[in-house]
Amino acid sequence: MLWDVLPSGKQPGGAPFNVAVHVHQLGLSADLISRVGDDDLGTELLEFIESKGLRTDFVQHGKTHLTGVVKANVDDANEVTYKIVQPVAWDYIQYDSALEKLVAEADMFVFGSLAARQTATRETLYRLLEHARFKVFDVNMRPPHYSKEVVKYLLEKANLVKMNHHELAEIMAWFGEETDKPAAMQWLATRFDLQAVCVTCGADGALLWTNGQLYRAPGVAVEVKDTIGSGDSFLAALLKGWLSGTEPGEALRFACATGALVATHLGATPAFSETDVTELLATQVA
Repeated sequence: MLWDVLPSGKQPGGAPFNVAVHVHQLGLSADLISRVGDDDLGTELLEFIESKGLRTDFVQHGKTHLTGVVKANVDDANEVTYKIVQPVAWDYIQYDSALEKLVAEADMFVFGSLAARQTATRETLYRLLEHARFKVFDVNMRPPHYSKEVVKYLLEKANLVKMNHHELAEIMAWFGEETDKPAAMQWLATRFDLQAVCVTCGADGALLWTNGQLYRAPGVAVEVKDTIGSGDSFLAALLKGWLSGTEPGEALRFACATGALVATHLGATPAFSETDVTELLATQVA
């Protein structure tokens, strides 16, 4: 959980935070595990979470490190790049029994590779993974804040993995394996015993491999303001579909429309409803 600093000003962000907000907007309950500094930026983030209807019970407070900040370069609206300040408060999330209980009772535990860049939070994440029922790995590789070893370990622990097409190509290169997307997704699912592999392809939509079958959804044509948070809202919508037992192809189409809808706004967590997504999908069919 952090601040994305844009030319237009700062916006609350951080992939797991964004996913939690969007999951909540889609009608599910979500709790966020993170850490902020004892500073004005941390106080503002907590206030923002509460304004979105989420609890702050599992957001820790630290006095030794500042609240996280990321400088986002949006010169290319379709391919945002990031400079992620370190170390910051969320690098030092401490393990405790309350977090263990929260994770053990949750239907899903969502995490990314960025949280594992520093020892303290990485060790907490690894311990929590042992208690999670269903583990969702949002790969989210941000150079230079990841290593092959950590990403491979997290793949081994996951049940469902979501990545973009660039990340898929890089990961497959590590193994010297097929980079054709469908073949690569099937290989990953087999190699890491995954229930599902999802790959987003920007404006070209997304692919989902699950139950021995490949599903495709086309991109949704919109006027892009910025793509910050689009992948996170996509994942939130896909997880909602997964939990509700929606047919995978339908869930994938809804997820693509959700990501496209968020891209029509500035910032990662614009307000929207399930109805807004359905209406956008209807315009595509028409």
